Amino acid sequence: MPSILKVDCVTKNFAGLAALRQVTFDIEEGRVCGLIGPNGAGKTTLLSIIAGSVLPSSGSVIFRGKRIESGKSYQAVRAGIVRTHQIPRPFRSLSVLANVELGIHFGRSSNRDDSSNEAMEILEWVGIAHLAPAAASTLSVGNLKRMELARALATKPSLLLCDEVCSGLTESETASVLGLLRGIQKTGTTILYVEHNLKAIMSLCNPVVVMNHGQKLVEGSPEEVQSHPLVIEAYIGKKAA
Repeated sequence: MPSILKVDCVTKNFAGLAALRQVTFDIEEGRVCGLIGPNGAGKTTLLSIIAGSVLPSSGSVIFRGKRIESGKSYQAVRAGIVRTHQIPRPFRSLSVLANVELGIHFGRSSNRDDSSNEAMEILEWVGIAHLAPAAASTLSVGNLKRMELARALATKPSLLLCDEVCSGLTESETASVLGLLRGIQKTGTTILYVEHNLKAIMSLCNPVVVMNHGQKLVEGSPEEVQSHPLVIEAYIGKKAA
């Protein structure tokens, strides 16, 4: 399969400190690519650059053959890249349905006149249609995560960036969300998935990119990554025997 996304030598400096250093990898269209690493590895910074909200200091992000970094996330959304956030960012005073309708209006839908019905279909898909009239501020953590996924899907992304979508969920909630992500992949959407839950990553993603101290450490299949000495050292703090 051809690459949908190419991250090429991306570096990001904040006040002289390098958050990212020469990060390079490709994602094939239709894949679920995992992105893991210890706290402070640079994962969220990289996701923000791909999502168009942060400019790289150097390097480039190529999406479907075009550079997309602009510092303006709405341009990335219009191009087909949308993200969820580790801590959901709902419009708390609006209903669940209205939150998802916003995704339709600011995304790539060609049928904005029927946004309510389209939003309801998406809420059915993610399993919270019964909460459509509720204020977003009343949702549990698990349902907020589902609503944020629904709002992202409403933009009709080609590339979905998920930032710890299973964080704070129970084991059964996690299994349900992973099933939803598999369903999203089956529609043809490519997913870049950042997660600390290694069991979730290894069950869903191939390939897996491992970062540490702002650099790409290893890239490979789940089996290759789990057994790699550098990955073991990064996670447990000593060299593998």
